[in-house]
Amino acid sequence: MKTAATEMLDIEFPILAFSHCRDVIAAVSKAGGMGVLGAVAHSPEQLEIDLDWIENEVGGRPYGVDLIVPAKYAGDGDGGFTVEDIKKMIPDTHREFVDDILARYDVPPLPDASEAKKGTYGADGDAPFSAASAMPLLDIALAHDTAFVANALGPPPQFLIDRCKSAGKLIGALAGRPQHAERHAAAGVDLIIAQGSEAGGHTGEIGSMVLIPEIVDAVDIPVLGAGGIGRGRQMAAAMALGAQGVWCGSVWLTTNEAETQPAVKEKFLAATSADTIRSRSMTGKHARMLKTKWTEEWEREDTPDPLGMPLQPILTSEAVTRINRASATVGSGANELAGYFVGQIVGTMNQPKSSSQVVMDMVEEFIESVESLAAQLQT
Repeated sequence: MKTAATEMLDIEFPILAFSHCRDVIAAVSKAGGMGVLGAVAHSPEQLEIDLDWIENEVGGRPYGVDLIVPAKYAGDGDGGFTVEDIKKMIPDTHREFVDDILARYDVPPLPDASEAKKGTYGADGDAPFSAASAMPLLDIALAHDTAFVANALGPPPQFLIDRCKSAGKLIGALAGRPQHAERHAAAGVDLIIAQGSEAGGHTGEIGSMVLIPEIVDAVDIPVLGAGGIGRGRQMAAAMALGAQGVWCGSVWLTTNEAETQPAVKEKFLAATSADTIRSRSMTGKHARMLKTKWTEEWEREDTPDPLGMPLQPILTSEAVTRINRASATVGSGANELAGYFVGQIVGTMNQPKSSSQVVMDMVEEFIESVESLAAQLQT
């Protein structure tokens, strides 16, 4: 296949796979697409290990890294908040509510208190989803053979764009509105990911069918379609709307290589497209995830509203770790609470496959779809 995206990224198929799992990244890149490693929860040490491993696996094929570096962030003027700073800002009412959830659902404590510091707490005590926590990760990404760096939340700050450009890396950014895409393009990004509301994780309110052509019309750089895309027909639809390729995230969560919690993977395999919700309960910003008892608790009218970012992820991080650790027992409270970010495409993620098979299935169905449409034009 030949599109502006395949030419720019030097890949065979215009399929970019976002995943936190290095095995998925390597498998997709080797299959002809491009894996993009979500690094926000990595420590610098772990990112170094994973990028070295990926490069050894892909044999020179391109891959990318996805960071979350907001252009504006509370506390930046004072050098950035630390985790301890943020903990002091969390109201007791919210701590008590989370403790109450864990108690009512009989979620056991962690056997090792150090486990609570894993995940979204950020590096070296810096706040999660902040420039301070992302900078060491950016340094490592730029020091490797990373071909592409994406910013997953808001417009990339100028320093991020400048550093990527000076290092010879391509840079992309996600957009949920045409105005966002225009700002990204004006700032100098190379590629826009137009992410519709169907997508998993942080996402806006506009559906892909409307959003993709709006963004294609708004900018003069290549656009990838994202949100609700996990099959070849959806890929064909996105490209018919003007996209030069697709960005997929959720579909890899049930692959054989995925490190998805087993209990959550089973829920994904059984879920329908109606079993997701946009909720602020994990990060403080609206993110699409599986409906669970956890999201139900935060949607109740008699409970506190989720805090903003970065307070909410600090508030919930240890609770999520406890839930995940105890979620394997079917019917347990932890199992009922367990969930993860996933898009509406989860309704068709009902059969485990290898990541390379997902790529091949998408390409084959894309070809069938395009040929079917072409046949309708014959007289």
